[in-house]
Formats: sequence, structure tokens, C-alpha cells
Amino acid sequence: MFIVIEGQDATGKDTQAAKLVEFFKAQGKNVVHYSESGTNSEDTFIQQIAQLNYGSHDSNIDPRTRVLLYLVNRYEQWKKLAEPALKNDDIVIITRNWLSTIIYEGYGTGVSRQVIAKLHHDIMPDRYFNPDKIVILTLSDEERAKRLISQGKRSEEFFKSKDGAFQKKLNDAYLKVAKEYNVPTFDTTGTPDEVFERLKAFWNL
Repeated sequence: MFIVIEGQDATGKDTQAAKLVEFFKAQGKNVVHYSESGTNSEDTFIQQIAQLNYGSHDSNIDPRTRVLLYLVNRYEQWKKLAEPALKNDDIVIITRNWLSTIIYEGYGTGVSRQVIAKLHHDIMPDRYFNPDKIVILTLSDEERAKRLISQGKRSEEFFKSKDGAFQKKLNDAYLKVAKEYNVPTFDTTGTPDEVFERLKAFWNL
């Protein structure tokens, strides 16, 4: 089973993914989970690419370069982690996927969405674009702002350092992408446990 959890910053992607991992492991299933950001990867190369993308807000990397860097990490982690696990009939859970690049670099910073799509479809395999379950997590601006503040230094990351107008642009983009790619949205208001119980019901797990 291949599961993708998408959503704006601070909507609870990693939290819900971790709960899914525990849920499936309790059933005796093998689970591979990673974030496409690569920030928590144990792979040195992936860490280096992630550091370039998630450096401070002073970064002057061109948005098109960011697209390529994200794609490098996306492909590397897919080939090293996801693909072998799926061939072994394990469960793969990924937080973020290529839609994040459409949203952040496409809608957010103006890189051609057609170019982003073509690059990804040229490089990534068909299975990558067809998860068994996918969702975009959503949350009100007020609640997201509270969570971002609670994350402290993480707000120094490139996109998290952007102003409210930019964050609203991203929120709107997520809704557009959800409609364009027929991806369901899921409100994460509530405690992590409450959200997880609703998510399991949502996916009939």
C-alpha cells in the first residue's frame, strides 16, 4: 500500500504519518515512512540537498533551481526507499509529494507549472503518481499560525519565513490543486488523536 499525506506547513502531516506507522506496525506489517523534504534523512547526500532547500530565509537560490533540487531528493528517496519496499509488498507512507512543488514553486514563486509537471513525469515512475491513498490536510489560518509559532526555530525555514500574504497564496493554491488533481482534503482541527481516529474512518482503515 502506498500512502501520501500532503498539506500546508503545520497541518499535522508528520504527526499523522507517525501515527499511521504505529497503527500498521501494531498489525505486524512492515512500514517505510519518510518525508520528501529529506530534512530527517539519514542519507548524507539527501541531507545536503535538503539543507540547500531548507536553509534560512536569506537563501538566494533561484526557484527553478529549487524545483530541480526537490526533484533530486524526490527521485533518490523513491529509488532507495519506496520502490524496494513496494516491490516487497510493504506499506510506504510519504509526507509531501510532487504536488508541493506545484504549489510552492509553481503557484508560490511563479515557476511554470507545466514545466514542473513535465520534469516530474519525465523522471518519476508511473507508480509514484498513483498512490493507493492520498489526502491534503487543511487547517484554519489562525490554528496554523499558532502551530507555526510553537515550532520555534523551524519558522526560519525559507517558505515558513514568508509573510501572511504569501501563506494565503499557498493556502489558496492547495485548494486549487486539490480540485485540479481530484485529491480529497481533510480538516485537522482537534487533538492529534482525534484527528487520527477521523482519518482512519475517512480511509476505512
